[in-house]
Amino acid sequence: MDKTRILLVEDDLSLGTLMSMELKRRGHEVETAKSGEEATRKLAAGEYDAVVTDLKLGDLDGLEVLKRAKARDPRTEVLVMTGHGSIDTAVAAMKAGAYDYLTKPVEAEELGLVLDKALEHRSLVHEVERLREAVRGKYSFEGIVYSGPRMNKVLELVSKVAATDATVLILGESGTGKELIARAVHEKSPRRNGAFVAINCGALPEGLLESELFGHVRGAFTGAERNKRGLFEEASGGTLFLDEISETTPALQVKLLRALQEGEIRRVGDNHPFKVSGRLIAATNKDLSKLVEEGKFREDLFYRLKVFPIDLPPLRDRPEDILPLAEHFLRKARKKLGGKATKFSPEAAKGLRRYRWPGNVRELEHVVERVLIMASGMAINAADLPPEILPAVAAANAKGGPPQTLEESERRHVRQVLEDCDGNQAEAAKRLGVARNTLWRKLRAYGIQPPKK
Repeated sequence: MDKTRILLVEDDLSLGTLMSMELKRRGHEVETAKSGEEATRKLAAGEYDAVVTDLKLGDLDGLEVLKRAKARDPRTEVLVMTGHGSIDTAVAAMKAGAYDYLTKPVEAEELGLVLDKALEHRSLVHEVERLREAVRGKYSFEGIVYSGPRMNKVLELVSKVAATDATVLILGESGTGKELIARAVHEKSPRRNGAFVAINCGALPEGLLESELFGHVRGAFTGAERNKRGLFEEASGGTLFLDEISETTPALQVKLLRALQEGEIRRVGDNHPFKVSGRLIAATNKDLSKLVEEGKFREDLFYRLKVFPIDLPPLRDRPEDILPLAEHFLRKARKKLGGKATKFSPEAAKGLRRYRWPGNVRELEHVVERVLIMASGMAINAADLPPEILPAVAAANAKGGPPQTLEESERRHVRQVLEDCDGNQAEAAKRLGVARNTLWRKLRAYGIQPPKK
């Protein structure tokens, strides 16, 4: 076991010698300094587990030694020694980060015992930091802000699947951050040094999307003047992310299935297949199983993609994440847009948590950018929020009146879910976890009219 390094700062030569001998007897490696200036030089040149310093030194006092030791390494434990008339100074030293103080005359045995406790404390702090770092390395993800259990479960799944080459299918509403999760899988995987290539399958027409994915050879079509590598090739050794995979045509789905099954592709206009080695991650905001039933998506491709599904919850189902995300977006927006506001008022914060966020995390980010521009003070107030959020603000901050009955709570919840589904009763029943006939009866009983489309 390595010896602990101690810096002993004492201008009384005989006292310093006695204390040094006691600390060495206890197995410590001790260096001494006779002044604050000498202690500062030694702190700058080396690392110490602990510093023991007198407060009353000839030049630079012990309080300054303490501050410089902590600035050099916050984990260094510092003990200060003071006379009976300097208790106020000792208290100041404790506030500045000293582990403890000893009143002179200091018994060598007492010094050794207190120092042992300080070093034990240092060891415990170091172990906590090590464990936190281990957890951070396992479960932390760049750019993903959360505090609740639902996202924690999602990221546990990401950690497990990242180490494999399994195909991942990310399911979630628009704006929930599906690409961010796909990037997290890539960054936590052995492929992290390869390329992460993303494309939105719904953003391009079929012919162009096929060329983008598989590449083409010269003369394959009008305007193809040279060979072009596709994204499957670009992602070899890395990860290819196909967002909104539900938007692909049946013809393209056949080619995607071949690429997954055989690990090979053909460029448009070429008869010679060749191998590719990229990992595929797909995402959609649609119900693929329903599309399979309707004949709009190939069943065999669906099961090839659904090797490892990850369901990304909507923001309304994880309200504990709303404020951490809002504060994160506020810091981000201030760097980009400027602005004075650094926080949300309590009323605004309650409104943000109460609002349903149909556009999910993307909507929240855009709202924060907008309100930062509108806000004139250091805090974003309820009045700065956009009109669609104000009813949620009023409901969240309502005072007085009798508590809601169970029936009243259910009526409001049913109405809110129906509005979120744009009046689609089948979708609303699914979200509520009831049969459509049950929902229909509740709508009649509560006098709720579906919103007009």
